[in-house]
Amino acid sequence: MTPSLNTPSLDRLNQHEDAVLDGILLEVCSSPTWARLVRLARPYPAPEALLAANAAAMDALSEADLRQAMAGHARIGKPKQGDATSQREQSGVSGADRALLDELAQANAAYEARFGHVFLICATGRTAGTMLAALRERQDNDPAKELEIVRGELRKINDIRLTRLLEEDA
Repeated sequence: MTPSLNTPSLDRLNQHEDAVLDGILLEVCSSPTWARLVRLARPYPAPEALLAANAAAMDALSEADLRQAMAGHARIGKPKQGDATSQREQSGVSGADRALLDELAQANAAYEARFGHVFLICATGRTAGTMLAALRERQDNDPAKELEIVRGELRKINDIRLTRLLEEDA
């Protein structure tokens, strides 16, 4: 059955064919494992069930899966051009002065050299300065601790994106 456009958004997610839902979910998080696990948690009787599916899927991701999820995110301080989600989530860097953006770029490079992946933080509502401070604070974490922090940040980002998906699709 193909969901109609006037069906409430959560109902539509529950009714989509697997491949269609996977495509929608991969726009939220670029880990195919995450998308599959969230899809397999259907039906979602309420938005909270969808968010619980996100949390359970995030907890189940391997390090390789987390790296796939991180690969879908722009470097902090450099939102992807033409990507409304990236630009909205990193709106706190718009208007930051050049010196602060340069510091953020240098700190990002040091972080990436240490951990082998982009610095990931739920940037929604954060300024460039607060993201730089968090980046510097996390630079000394051991890799295992940092990966668990990343897992939590990805979960927050996914929660925001899933909630927005339901709101935009309503």
